[in-house]
Formats: sequence, C-alpha cells, structure tokens
Amino acid sequence: MPPSIDSLDLPPFKPRFPWWGPDLQTLSVLIQSSASDMSPHKSERVCFPMADRTGDILLGMLDRPAERIAGRPLAILVHGLTGCEDSVYILSAARHLLDLGYPVLRFNVRGAGPSRAYCGEHYHVGRTADFRRVLWQLPEDVTEDGIVAIGYSLGGAMLLKYLGEEGSFSPLRAAVTICSPIDLVRTAKHMMRPRNWFYHNYILNGMKAEALAEGARISDAERAIVRSARSVTDYDDRFISPRYGFRDAKDYYTLCAPLNFMPEIRVPTLVLAACDDPWIPIEHYREFKWSDNPWLLPVMPSTGGHVGFHGDAGNRPWCNLALERFLERAVTS
Repeated sequence: MPPSIDSLDLPPFKPRFPWWGPDLQTLSVLIQSSASDMSPHKSERVCFPMADRTGDILLGMLDRPAERIAGRPLAILVHGLTGCEDSVYILSAARHLLDLGYPVLRFNVRGAGPSRAYCGEHYHVGRTADFRRVLWQLPEDVTEDGIVAIGYSLGGAMLLKYLGEEGSFSPLRAAVTICSPIDLVRTAKHMMRPRNWFYHNYILNGMKAEALAEGARISDAERAIVRSARSVTDYDDRFISPRYGFRDAKDYYTLCAPLNFMPEIRVPTLVLAACDDPWIPIEHYREFKWSDNPWLLPVMPSTGGHVGFHGDAGNRPWCNLALERFLERAVTS
C-alpha cells in the first residue's frame, strides 16, 4: 500500500517569483532550457528493439549516479506529449533522483525525440505493450533493487493504463504520475477552450512535426491528413485512430482512458495534479472514488500549472520533492 499523505511531510506548495499563476507556471516548462549533461553522473545510450515486426527501436538515456546508494531502484521517466528525454521537467527530475543515488532511465516513447529516426510507427496512450517490452530488456545491473516509474502528462496516462492492465503482476515497486489526463474525452474538449489556443497550437504543431519527421513510415494520403489537421482531436480522429484500429477519436479516447484502468492498480502510486492546471480539468480527479482503491494516493495542490510547481522552497520543482518523499516511504524505508 502507498504511504499516507501525512507521512510524506510535504510543505504546502507556494509559487515563487516570477512564476505566479497557472499560465506562467506552465509556460516556464515550455520556454526554459536545460543542459542535458548530467555530470558528475554518467550517461549512456540504450536501445530497445520492439517485438512487433515493425523493426522499430526505442531509445533511452541511462544515467548512473556518481554515488549509487544501496536499495535505490531504477527510476524510469516517461515524458509527455511531444516531449523527449531532454524535456526540461525530465532533466530536472533526473538530476534530482541521481543526486539521491537512484539510477535513471530517460525513456523516449515510440517515434518521439531520438527514437523518431529509428521508428516508423507513432506513439499513443494505448501503446502500453511498448513499455512492457522495455521493462523486459532493462540491464540487470541497474534493476537489482527493483524498478519504479514516473510519468508526466500523457506519459503518466500511459503509465496508469499499464498499471491497471497489469494489476498485481506489474514488476514495478512504485509509480508516480504528474499532471496526467485521466479522462481523455473531457481533456480534449478542455484543451479546445479559447483561453488555451496558444497551448493547443503548440501541441498540435509539435505532433505534426513528429509525425512528418525523418524515420516515420507515412503514406502520402496520411501526410496530407496530418498537415491539414485543425486540432489535436482532428489529428487523432483522422490519423491516429484509423492507423491503429480505433473507429474514431472518441473511440480511442474512451478505450484508452486511465479512468477505466485505475480501479485495478495494485502498485503504490502517487497521483499528483494541480487544481489550476490549464491543460487538465481537475474535475475528473475530484470525481474519481479514490477510497475504492487504497493503492492510489491523490495529491492535488490548489496551484502549480501543468508540470510546473516552481515553488518558494528552492530551485527544484515542488513535484520533485513530492516524488522524492513518496519513493522514500514507498520503496526505500
């Protein structure tokens, strides 16, 4: 079972200057840059061939701490939509965990970041088989103390779906999701609000760039569909859904929604979401019956934006402190 919220002894989240309000918290992740050099920790490229006869190979960056602490499991970081191993929030969490003695795998999902050139296919929330395949191929010397996973935004949605599918058979010792959509239909509608036009265009343009980048196997007809997509839902409806066996975007969103799988999770899981997240409607978090599944620990601060959480307790995002405390209590105590 996960630790209680009281046992985490988390200070309340308080935004710091200049990241006041949900939009500045969110924009901070989009506009800031961060060096990918993990020194003094060591990094190496790792490859994960897929077993579905596509020939696709997923890439990751395996970071080994300069001073590994016994008992610290491998932490797999799964990025969000249009993200990759070098996304600001991934690099920040990786450094934080490495400094604590955890080995870290920054995993690029199919067709994202460095994986794009080696993958003809594309990622979507339903591709939990890819995550399973990666787990089977991890180096033994970094998994001797077990494995935990941290998923951000869409990566967290995929992680929750995987955990529900596996139930008590998952090899993970613990999991954390941060600002993840759990109701995909309502999230898609939420993103289409006029106030979110900048975010929506940013995401859509990133999705198009990924789908059309070198390495992708895409027909001329699909290329035209991608280029003409007017919204994320349109992209999912006309490109992702028919390509991967869904009737339409609604069918895809409904079948893959984490809400359908969360009742079956049997791994200690911290589910973190900000109540003012401009991307993810908090109502579907509030409506979920958390008491029905004691393996889930919801933490919902009133503010923080989308994967922001830049607080007054130093330069590290508050969500890094939350996952640190959770992992300490869940797997290393």
